[in-house]
Amino acid sequence: MRPIVRPSARALAYAAFGTGLALAAHAAEATSFKFDFGSGAVAPGYTAVTPDLAYSAERGFGFEPGPLATAVDRGGDPLRGDFITSDQPFSFSVQVPEGNYRITVILGDAGGESLTTVKAESRRLMLEKVSTKQGQFETRSFTVNVRNAKVPPPPLNAPGGDHVELNQRENGPNGLVLHWDDKLTLEFNNSRPCVCAVELTKVDDAITVFVAGDSTVTDQPREPGNSWGQMLPRFFKSNVAIANHAESGETLKSFITELRLDKLLGQMKPGDYLLVQFGHNDEKVSWPQTYVEAGTTYRAYLKVFVAEARRRGAIPVLCSPVQRRQFDASGKIRNSHGDYPAAVRQVAQEENVAFIDLAGLSATLYETLGPQKSPLAFSGYGERRDPTHHNNYGSYEIAKCVVAGLKANGLDLAKSIVDDFTGFDPAQPDEVETWTIPASLGRLNQAPRDK
Repeated sequence: MRPIVRPSARALAYAAFGTGLALAAHAAEATSFKFDFGSGAVAPGYTAVTPDLAYSAERGFGFEPGPLATAVDRGGDPLRGDFITSDQPFSFSVQVPEGNYRITVILGDAGGESLTTVKAESRRLMLEKVSTKQGQFETRSFTVNVRNAKVPPPPLNAPGGDHVELNQRENGPNGLVLHWDDKLTLEFNNSRPCVCAVELTKVDDAITVFVAGDSTVTDQPREPGNSWGQMLPRFFKSNVAIANHAESGETLKSFITELRLDKLLGQMKPGDYLLVQFGHNDEKVSWPQTYVEAGTTYRAYLKVFVAEARRRGAIPVLCSPVQRRQFDASGKIRNSHGDYPAAVRQVAQEENVAFIDLAGLSATLYETLGPQKSPLAFSGYGERRDPTHHNNYGSYEIAKCVVAGLKANGLDLAKSIVDDFTGFDPAQPDEVETWTIPASLGRLNQAPRDK
């Protein structure tokens, strides 16, 4: 049943924008928005948002298809007196140009408790379990990176294309995955999310952490798969944006030939970071023209990533590939990557760049969980668990390894780690049986598998 909406309040709100055409033009051109969620009085300077406001390209904002949320009006303060809530995840999108956007949300309920988890784009974890008591409100900010597939034109007479070569997973049956479309999408989740207001402002001063990698790093579009790049935003303050360009099936070489490296380099500025983790696909000898030996071409390609980041004043960080869940008879993880982890370490030493040993850290995590519990960190259900790709728990723990690695390397980026992160030892992980994060409904796209 649809919630009752107060027409007079809505009419006053939309009158501020004139006709529907004027509203659409404003949404298409603007890079700053202020939305008042709920059915009550609208705060001055804000645009009213009710649960039945479906997204349309003409309007430029609204709720994505899915379970209909409910508006609650407690009266009083126009901004905090009403809110939108649901017992199922709901998503709100705004059409914006690519860039970094500082998001500020007001969460809470004057008449009850709330518990809200916020994700962005393709299930990137932004805020985890924000809890408020009755009458309490939390104002939280975070920064979301939005991009499209267009690539800046190359220099005169230089080879190159005008867009990233997206694959079938990214061009899913329901359209582009959320991290490549022309919208900024926020997902509100948990047992009782209470969203009073949302503000978006394009910012140019955020530190952007670009991430390049394969399917163990990418923004997986659907449950139960998840990768560590999706969990990184949760661990950084609002002055940092995570731009995860990793994609399933990629090698160092294909990341270059498909113009993925060109895309992120075109957005990179001095003071940004580039995290690099490849190896799972580079090592496959059965893939013609993609296989490279760890001692030669693989190392050379790694140095290209390092050099290109440095040319733009950015700080490269090399990560060895996370291990597969393959135990030997003694309960130890078997190294399935051959010389590739050692090659990453060697290049990091030769180039004097930060190195995070995710191969070793992930092995410690799996061995601590053991052969019986470690499958619970991987994608799949029941007895059918992927030995390579993680679920929400596994990617969360690996992301903690990355954050701890950034801190251990003494990088300035560590100053922007959230205050509630005190460090992480994969030999003392979160309890896998009790750790939870609410699953997304989201748009279903191609399964997260390598080529």
